Amino acid sequence: MGSHDSRTHSTPRRADATETELVGGVERRELVLEEYDTDWPNEYAAHAARVRAAVPEAVSVEHIGSTSVPGLAAKPIIDILVTVRDITAEEDYLEQLIDAGYVLRVREPGHRLVRTTQRDVHIHILEVDDPAAGDYLLLRDHLRVDEPDRQLYESTKRELMKTDWSDMNAYADAETIIDEIKQRARAVQANAGD
Repeated sequence: MGSHDSRTHSTPRRADATETELVGGVERRELVLEEYDTDWPNEYAAHAARVRAAVPEAVSVEHIGSTSVPGLAAKPIIDILVTVRDITAEEDYLEQLIDAGYVLRVREPGHRLVRTTQRDVHIHILEVDDPAAGDYLLLRDHLRVDEPDRQLYESTKRELMKTDWSDMNAYADAETIIDEIKQRARAVQANAGD
């Protein structure tokens, strides 16, 4: 698990990006779904250590996405969530990650993404208080314990793989089942708090 620190920033250092910049443009990639690989947590751990060494100011480093859910088939891409206090303060994290061997792929409002040159690790950088960061963890934690939703999610992904998607973003937009699962996860979380 990642480390957590509840302190957040009060004022961004500069204005954030106002539009999405895809470094290298739209890419067409063959999407494959692989059975769960017990080595995925080890791959995550190696990259998490590399990220923590490069960006000691990171508030948290977490394994997210399908490869973080034992037993779930997934695209063989390790997704990592790194939270920072100020997304606009790229000098605190971006150059350090590039120096550690990652390349910038996406710069957009509230989010940066770097990845390996092999494209098998995606590092999502968000601010610590960004609701999207909480959503990644909510979905991961729910799928780890809810077998019916895990099976539903996997069967939906298998169905989506049968379509020829124009790019990875189109595939992501088609995963509407995630919203339904997150709603159920929020309901479970709310009931647990009662």
